[in-house]
Amino acid sequence: MNWSDFYLICLIVGFVMSALALFAGNRHLHLPHLHLHHGGGHGTHLPWMNIGTIAAFLAWFGATGYLLQHVYGVWFVAALGVATVSGVGAASIVFWFLAKVLMKYDHALDPADYRMIGVLGRITLPIRDGGTGELTYSQEGSRRASGARAEDGLAIQKGAEVIVTRYEKGIAYVRRWEDPFGGQEEQK
Repeated sequence: MNWSDFYLICLIVGFVMSALALFAGNRHLHLPHLHLHHGGGHGTHLPWMNIGTIAAFLAWFGATGYLLQHVYGVWFVAALGVATVSGVGAASIVFWFLAKVLMKYDHALDPADYRMIGVLGRITLPIRDGGTGELTYSQEGSRRASGARAEDGLAIQKGAEVIVTRYEKGIAYVRRWEDPFGGQEEQK
């Protein structure tokens, strides 16, 4: 086996690993990664060496080395140095893209951000006496909807502002949101 064959094998392995990573991502499979050095932002723990960076290194290292050695006939030490720099550069770009673009907003979820009790919303489908309607509300920057029943069992018309007092089995139990000043401004 000569240097050209070595570079070609690295290129093929890198390409196969890239295809495997793409397939695994589409199928939501978790591939192993090495926890050698952590980086990234916002509390993420993205290892420097993961299947994406290893695949990028091998593919670019192999392609550059093969071209320099086999096609251009560059001295093997120079080809090895340039191929290594090329592989490290490609792996760095992949890591940067993963850490700064794809995982930029990746953070642990806080269950308190999704509690329904105390949520203010508006009735979009009226609640009949003893019946169920629909509540829309905003949570974590998204508009959401839920089935709603009046806590006291009385009807609540469409457009009424309500507060969730309890949440059971996907149904929000609500009561009208009363303005503490009765709709009038505070007198000084």
